[in-house]
Amino acid sequence: MGVVTYDFEVTSPIPPARLFKAIVLEYSKLYPTVAPQAIKSIEVEGDGGPGSIVTFNFAEGLPQQYVKVEGVDQSNFSYKYSIIKGGPLGDKLEKISYENKFTEAAGGGTVCKSLMKFYTVGDSVFTEEEIKALIKSTEGIYKALEAYLLANPDVCN
Repeated sequence: MGVVTYDFEVTSPIPPARLFKAIVLEYSKLYPTVAPQAIKSIEVEGDGGPGSIVTFNFAEGLPQQYVKVEGVDQSNFSYKYSIIKGGPLGDKLEKISYENKFTEAAGGGTVCKSLMKFYTVGDSVFTEEEIKALIKSTEGIYKALEAYLLANPDVCN
């Protein structure tokens, strides 16, 4: 098994506290609402905190994805989780771990910094092109969430 690490950064006009609440604390309610074409439902085993297992049930033709929550720090707007089964893992990856931190951007909004670790199976190789394609495939859900929050200023305040 090898580990490939990748740093990724994205900005949003949404303030850190509100974006954190939407993505980390209220995702099980919001994602199926803002992206029904992609996410049918989300099931949470546990209280949503560390040790919880989250099942994402995607639209037809897409595999379920199982995520283990490893850490949530509301005071520092950071969280850790791993995709442990299904989704993008295929036969090349054992798991994908994410460490995310939301900070205030200069001029307002949020900078989200993400450290991703891709744990490969055996001698499998996971390339930067595959990583970028994975990021792009999830971009639509995040953009839909951002648009929803901008259109609904009372949500997640």
